[in-house]
Amino acid sequence: MKRLLLGALLVGTTATCALAQSKIGHINSEAIFQALPEAQDAQSSLDAMVAQWEAELTKMQSDWKKKLDDYDKKKLILTDDARAEAEKELRGLDQGIVDFRNKKFGPNGELFQKQNEVMKPIQNKLFQVLQEIAQEDGYDYIFDQSGEILLLYANEKNDLTQTVLSRMQSFGK
Repeated sequence: MKRLLLGALLVGTTATCALAQSKIGHINSEAIFQALPEAQDAQSSLDAMVAQWEAELTKMQSDWKKKLDDYDKKKLILTDDARAEAEKELRGLDQGIVDFRNKKFGPNGELFQKQNEVMKPIQNKLFQVLQEIAQEDGYDYIFDQSGEILLLYANEKNDLTQTVLSRMQSFGK
């Protein structure tokens, strides 16, 4: 028990000393992107594209609503075949709206792909600059404070992945 307690104390002290010697920085990437003209241009083009798609989506929804209202007014006097045909058309329009929304705004939609396409070069430039600053000024870690905290840079000398993996693989052998 004493051995375990001593080991935990030693690990805690070593980790505290190592952390105290680490140089940590942070940035606000949102503020950086707002100040960069190329990021603003990219965002403006994305906003224009989204506005166009939203207008198309609104028109599709308006057409669907108009046909639904027309169907509701006439459904009592329509034959069974005509009613079935009108309902089929409404379902098709509704599915078209869902498909359009997914195609444009879904997780793998055109908006996501276009954002990645236009913002990736700017993000790569940011990461390159961060790496240069970190190496020149001796930062071990750089975090992004805009929104969720992200680790943007880590000095390789502090990466314990292989050490932990090796010990886990040999643990209990």
